Amino acid sequence: MQENPEITPDTKDWTWVLEQPCPECGFDSHTVAGPEIGDLVRANTAVWQQVLGRPDVATRPAPGVWSPLEYACHVVDVHRVFEARAALMLAEDDPLFENWDQDATAVSGRYAEQDPATVSGELSEAAAASAARFDAVTGDEWARTGRRGDGAVFTVESLGRYFVHDWTHHLRDVGAAAP
Repeated sequence: MQENPEITPDTKDWTWVLEQPCPECGFDSHTVAGPEIGDLVRANTAVWQQVLGRPDVATRPAPGVWSPLEYACHVVDVHRVFEARAALMLAEDDPLFENWDQDATAVSGRYAEQDPATVSGELSEAAAASAARFDAVTGDEWARTGRRGDGAVFTVESLGRYFVHDWTHHLRDVGAAAP
């Protein structure tokens, strides 16, 4: 893994947010039903667009903490990864997801050097694709499964709830309120 010496890699397993509310951001995955995910994506994306318009969007609030721009870049990638994982779960029986190292992606994607207007457009596109993917899920498809390499098993619905937590939590990280 390539490391950014200024940022401490996040090595936590956040799947526990599917079992209990997140004490940091207050998100309770049990309050989200699969068919709501697309609408939540669209509402949350509007808030991220406001964040990207801040004059200090590229400023890190403290050493070792991503700037709002870097968090927004991560959220773009989260949309892409989870849309692809949901698509894979709908196309294959119990697929094993390719590993994703979010910290290496931040370094290789040069998150801190991105243009906020470009990221805004990328976020709109990635969010529209992920919202459409979850909007298209019906009936028994919500129960289809997929796995991470660490053994975590998801249904399409639990993957969606886990996905919602990620970018909702990061709104708190950048000082914005979730819709």
